[in-house]
Amino acid sequence: MKLKQALAAVAALACMSGAHAQSANTFYVTTGWFHFSPQDGSDPLKIDDVAGRPVNQAFPGTGTGINSSDTFGLSLGYFITDHLATEVELGVPPKFELDGEGSLSAFGKLGSARLWSPALLFKYYFNKPEAQFHPYLGIGVTHVSFTDAKITNSNFIDSPALGGPTSVSTDSSWAPVFNVGFNYNFTKHWFAGFSVSYIPVSVIATLNTQKQTIIGVVSQKAEAKIHLNPLVTYLKVGYMF
Repeated sequence: MKLKQALAAVAALACMSGAHAQSANTFYVTTGWFHFSPQDGSDPLKIDDVAGRPVNQAFPGTGTGINSSDTFGLSLGYFITDHLATEVELGVPPKFELDGEGSLSAFGKLGSARLWSPALLFKYYFNKPEAQFHPYLGIGVTHVSFTDAKITNSNFIDSPALGGPTSVSTDSSWAPVFNVGFNYNFTKHWFAGFSVSYIPVSVIATLNTQKQTIIGVVSQKAEAKIHLNPLVTYLKVGYMF
């Protein structure tokens, strides 16, 4: 009898240690690597006003693009039910380079900026809580903004489009996030995963120039609307509490 009881206890312990629980009221944290791949395009560069007078002059054939970037990521999540979780995704703001396209491609790199895009997601996980493999679908929202935006190409600064020292500011906006991915549980606590998110978002960069003219220095305001629409991949490892 004692041997049977001991064997039963060992079996129960083995089941417990081998469980891959992902159930309601479970907190988790992940860390890993984000890769941002903008599916970008832009409207032509447009001069809004010169010396305070409306101009609204577009430069056909001009364009700008943004290269891809990588950064360290972190997320914090909570399972509301066995299948529904809410998660906050954060990352070190990645640096993007702004490249000239169309007639501006001769300038190459025009400038740079850092992207902030914290996201709140709701994810639905498939399969039973004790399964090892958990695919999921998610939807959420992010707030997109840029800091440290600047024009660094002196040839572009001196070109007819600008013609003097230029500062850059960008707007910020909310955007939806569409997410798909999976987790694979190695133990009750440790797991790894991979996800892909799509964020349909555009930003407007405003260029304020002190333009050198034959009558002296005048202020000029121009803008460029950039369609980012990035695909964001996240390779991660996580721990459930």
